Amino acid sequence: MSDLLPLVTAAIARDGLIAPGATVVVGVSGGADSLTLLHLLVRLRDELDLTLIAATLDHGLRGAAGAADAEFSRQTAEAWGVPAIVGRADVPALAAARRLNVEEAARQVRYTFLLHAARQVGAETVAVGHHRDDQAETVLMHLIRGSGLSGLRGMLPRLRLSDYHLLPDAPITLEPSAKPAMPDRWPWLVRPLLDVPRAAIDAYAEAHGFQPRVDATNAELTFFRNRLRHEVLPLLETLNPNVRAVLARTARVLQADAEIVQAAGDAALARIALAIDRDAIVLDRGGWGALSLSEKRSIVRHAVGWLRPDWRDVGFEQVDAALRVADEGPTGAAATLPGGLMLRVRYATLVIAGVETAIAPAEEGSAPALDPGEELSFRAGEPVRQAFGAWTFEAELLPPDADLAAWHGDPLAAALAVPPDAPLVLRTRRPGERFQPRGMGGRSQKLSDTLINMKVPAAWRDRVPLLAVGDAIAWFVAPSADGLRGRVAEPFATPGTARSRWIGVRWRRGE
Repeated sequence: MSDLLPLVTAAIARDGLIAPGATVVVGVSGGADSLTLLHLLVRLRDELDLTLIAATLDHGLRGAAGAADAEFSRQTAEAWGVPAIVGRADVPALAAARRLNVEEAARQVRYTFLLHAARQVGAETVAVGHHRDDQAETVLMHLIRGSGLSGLRGMLPRLRLSDYHLLPDAPITLEPSAKPAMPDRWPWLVRPLLDVPRAAIDAYAEAHGFQPRVDATNAELTFFRNRLRHEVLPLLETLNPNVRAVLARTARVLQADAEIVQAAGDAALARIALAIDRDAIVLDRGGWGALSLSEKRSIVRHAVGWLRPDWRDVGFEQVDAALRVADEGPTGAAATLPGGLMLRVRYATLVIAGVETAIAPAEEGSAPALDPGEELSFRAGEPVRQAFGAWTFEAELLPPDADLAAWHGDPLAAALAVPPDAPLVLRTRRPGERFQPRGMGGRSQKLSDTLINMKVPAAWRDRVPLLAVGDAIAWFVAPSADGLRGRVAEPFATPGTARSRWIGVRWRRGE
């Protein structure tokens, strides 16, 4: 593999890494891999009509040596006709302030710097020099930590830089500094060398006479990745000399598999999600029970990734513990998730949110709800279709041969016997109202007692939609300890006179 250009050119075309005419920021550390990447892109510059900008960062970890590496990278890039942006940060101080380990803080600062550089010059692409050996280390690292498919698929050849945790407020200086040309752009992060082994990169660097810098911290065994590189992988190579290639190939295979699993998980989430925002994800508890184990795991991992984008690893044990609580836990049960998150079991919903996040039932969307004072008036037999938030209320006159059992079997629907042209109103409760449950011999009870006995959440009781015929409550649907339940009042469960008419009423979600 004396010349890597054909291999890298093929990777760029196969994975759609860099578009012709693109402006590309190239991360350069001064090491053999980043110098090789920059050199290859310089060779492709005219063919692909690229505008290249080198970006090198002094992390503040190695004093004068780190500053010298950044200066070397700048001079090398400019010697190859590539302008450079030099960044400087104090990673040790940031790590202490954010309670991060130094390795993670350095990673976050590095990608934040590359984002700033890309926005400053209006670049749509950021290229970095990760290679096949890096990929093998990444897969092994995630395997040891107990990651799922999202971790075992390793680093992706191309993804949005926004998928990484960044520190947008970190004090990073750029030189030269300018007003961002594209302040809101989220560039693509690409890895053209991901299929190239380190040995081939070293050979390329030697063949072209590079004098790469050597980062002494790469030999420090206090860093997890360094121990994998210098101790674990050499040991595994005694069992399989091609273990690095095998791990990298496994990542490629799992990347395709992960796409299928993720698509299935996303579809499952769309079916049962009642609310998704940056504070919480609320799921329909009934719909959850119909999902496969894989779909459930995918949803929990997605929720953690959505609510805590800075959290990279979601362990198997935490996910499965949360699933057990979601599947078997009684109302009020909870399970701890990474990043200060918690899965809570409610009457009709599962809520994934921060430990301190308060989720008002009205925000959940897990059952039909009206704002206090909101009303809809109509006449018996009049066709009605009215949306209320994520739910739609419908009413219709039923034919004489209607299947009443089917209507009563749906907790979101009912068949009501009402006088012809009777006035009906859909509304919230009023002070002192009473309700006549079926099976109580015509006796009534306080509506509030009915709702309490059903274990309807207190904060929801003022939002339960009641269908009243005149002043009498005929039907309502509310979240209960047993899920969504509909209740029909005794006087409207059977015809009162020969002139009574059956009307069908129902709630539908998302229509």
